[in-house]
Amino acid sequence: AYSTKDESAARPVGRYPVPNKKDMPYDIVELMEEVEMKTGFLPNVFKAMSHRPAEFRAFFAYYNAIMNKDTGRLSKADKELIIVATSVVNRCPYCVVAHGALHRIYSKQPALADQVIVNWKLADLSDRDLAMLEFALAVCRADNITEEHFQKLERHGFDREDAWDIGMISAFFAMSNRIAHYIDLRPNKEFYTMGRMP
Repeated sequence: AYSTKDESAARPVGRYPVPNKKDMPYDIVELMEEVEMKTGFLPNVFKAMSHRPAEFRAFFAYYNAIMNKDTGRLSKADKELIIVATSVVNRCPYCVVAHGALHRIYSKQPALADQVIVNWKLADLSDRDLAMLEFALAVCRADNITEEHFQKLERHGFDREDAWDIGMISAFFAMSNRIAHYIDLRPNKEFYTMGRMP
């Protein structure tokens, strides 16, 4: 059964109870088992969101719509870097740690996410990456978005649809960061070491 306790930790996954596997809807159990089989562990966000099945389905459906789409100029590594940078601003340990791990895996750059976490302006980023993160962080901070923001992106090869993707990832993860914050979502220990060694 899934539980709120990680066997190796004294702290629970979060503030809310995780339902027993036998009490969860079949489609949610099926997805959780698929993720666990693929990754070797079950990320705590799945356990935490299972507390509210309808919201679990909506959350992961939207996540898949923006993160797993095949169109646009954003790579999986780009998307994960946006999440890392904006989650730092939103002070979300779970998303910084989890998506830092995914960025390391997709980018094959074990240090870049860590550099962005400390100070994205000093990280080893291309001009394209800097423009992408500047736009994402402007959305994250709810800055006044102007035509200049879009023009700067366009100078680095992003079109309006790419801007939508960058903004949507930033906005969705602002919500995700807030959820993780109030439920006190804990990162899985596996995330800390993923993608660090070849």
